[in-house]
Amino acid sequence: MTADAPWEDYRCRWAPAIPVLLAALGLSISIGAAIGEAHGADSAASPGQAVHIVGDGIPEPLAATPGSADRGRTLVLARDPANCLLCHAIPDAAVRFAGNLGPPLGGIGARLSIPQLRLRVADILRLNAATIMPSYYRVDGLSLVASTYRGKPILTAAEIEDIVAYLATLR
Repeated sequence: MTADAPWEDYRCRWAPAIPVLLAALGLSISIGAAIGEAHGADSAASPGQAVHIVGDGIPEPLAATPGSADRGRTLVLARDPANCLLCHAIPDAAVRFAGNLGPPLGGIGARLSIPQLRLRVADILRLNAATIMPSYYRVDGLSLVASTYRGKPILTAAEIEDIVAYLATLR
């Protein structure tokens, strides 16, 4: 190693491992692509409607009618079916107790676009396979689902749109 090229020592030690690392990376990408194809990587699962994902969002509404922020607030504050307060703090005077497992939702409407919010509520597993947050609209590729709930989303398309409308107001 010289003063002019301090990286030479590092490069020489790791040079034999580079082909192995690149091969492993290629294999993991191939496996990931195969899994994505098996689970429909370009569309979120829905009970009867194809949903097109673009980048990290779903640009088209899931329901025919626009979401209502008031109905969305009601859903977010309710303990069932979404139970958002179990994990998320929400800047609302009516909320006395909220969880802290997930990120606080204050300012989420300023940080994320509506398509980004829609994907995160509808199918967060597309973005983070290790999350503990449920994918509220996904019905395929899930495990440990009670037979009563198999093939059924947690929330309807209209409820997803209502929650997205509410979250967009949290600036």
